Amino acid sequence: MEMTGTITQVLPEKSGTSARGPWRKQEYVLELPGDFPKQVCFMVWGDRIDQFGIREGQELTVSFDLESREYNGRWYTDVKAWRIAPVGGAGEPGDDRVRDEPPPFDDEPPF
Repeated sequence: MEMTGTITQVLPEKSGTSARGPWRKQEYVLELPGDFPKQVCFMVWGDRIDQFGIREGQELTVSFDLESREYNGRWYTDVKAWRIAPVGGAGEPGDDRVRDEPPPFDDEPPF
C-alpha cells in the first residue's frame, strides 16, 4: 500500500533489546492532502531510520504494510514503512522490505 503527504511531526526514536538483540524504531506523522486532511502515524525500523533521513516538511510517498496484534484483549495496529520516496523523485526499485526488522511484540510496550 502507498500514501503520499507531508511530514508534520518526527517523533523521538525508541530502542530496546529483545531476545533477538537490540532494536530501534522511529515514528513519523504524515498529513494526507484533501478537503479534510487526515494524519497517519507510521514507523520505520532499524537502519532504515538513518537511510531514509526523514525530516519535517518533506513531501513523501510512503510504501507500507499494516499489521495488527492483540494484547490483553485490545487490538493495536502498526503502519510499517518499507520504502520512502520524495514526491516526484525516483524511489528505490523493487520491493526492499526487510523481513527480519521488528522484535517480537512481547518485548515492546503495548502503547
